[in-house]
Amino acid sequence: MNYKLNKPYEENYGFIFFSKLSKLNFLIIVCIILLGCVGVVSLYSAAGGYWDPWAKTHLIRLIFGISLMLILAFIPHDVFVRLSVISFIIGIISLILIKFVGTGNVQRWITLGGINFQPSEAMKLALILILARYFDHISRIELDKLKTYVIPLFLIFLPGFLVISQPDLGTGLTIILLGLAILFFVGISIKFVVFCFILLSSSIPFIWNQLYDYQKERILVFLNPEIDSLGSGYQIIQSKIAIGSGGFFGKGYLLGSQSRLNYLPEKHTDFIFTLISEELGFIGSISIISIFCILIISVMKISFKVQSLFSKIVTFGIGFLLFLYLSLNIGMVCGLLPVVGAPLPLISYGGTSLLTVLIGLGIVLSINIHDKEVL
Repeated sequence: MNYKLNKPYEENYGFIFFSKLSKLNFLIIVCIILLGCVGVVSLYSAAGGYWDPWAKTHLIRLIFGISLMLILAFIPHDVFVRLSVISFIIGIISLILIKFVGTGNVQRWITLGGINFQPSEAMKLALILILARYFDHISRIELDKLKTYVIPLFLIFLPGFLVISQPDLGTGLTIILLGLAILFFVGISIKFVVFCFILLSSSIPFIWNQLYDYQKERILVFLNPEIDSLGSGYQIIQSKIAIGSGGFFGKGYLLGSQSRLNYLPEKHTDFIFTLISEELGFIGSISIISIFCILIISVMKISFKVQSLFSKIVTFGIGFLLFLYLSLNIGMVCGLLPVVGAPLPLISYGGTSLLTVLIGLGIVLSINIHDKEVL
């Protein structure tokens, strides 16, 4: 009798594994794989039909990132609660160190063992985790008190201003916007919203005077690209031409004239959606946007069905981060927003942003599997 009770003990491990496997959100995984494949074939096209230098590297990073995502999916999500503080501290230290050891034309990368790492991208994920941990210990009554938001605002604006000072205005504002969105999600007091609106409105002249000349030029070019059609406005003008020339069905894969003739700078990074629109047209573009929408909605749905506030905030934050990436990138290449250097997640060439997104989605999958377990 005891034998029958003890023998299934080993089999329970198999049962537990398959039970957790069945809870994986395969719709999210399929969307990730599809978008990753789009990124590989787009980078292959951007290189003129060659695997080097972008497509092969992106494929290797994608395989590594998806593998890491699946490993994270089976790690209990209380681990991420414990790592939230240390990850934020490491992120702040990295943003400070970049002032002294940063590489590139502007100091935005740290080189570790020959690998370039952009701390500002990873900081977005660290911010989501630290805010989720903070609000997980705040009662509903305290949310109506302004003093409750002193620490969160410090946690938001400290990395935001450190990134802006690199200088990287677009990424810095993205971090701040992401943090403020999380405050709104947890049920921020209307008094605080009014206060922030008044403060922001009155600070616009001061903020404008603090901008670098090239940042002011980007904003002016956004309002009227023709004022510098051969300089700062060149890229956005060529981007609009390429998107418009794609028509409904596109010019065909590997047949985009704007990209083939090198009229599109940064066609492998921030402006890769332009290349896709030219070659695949409206149908291809809207299909990719639809996959992104399915992915974002799937993540957001998890935030509404999980139980703990930490899990709700993390899944919302990662879903909103994907939305920010998508809307900023497409708005930028279409001329609806200033050029801010926002990559198209899972598609644009860039290791740090790719791994940041996949690690974030790995945490979402973990929450979906483990949320009902006791922390």
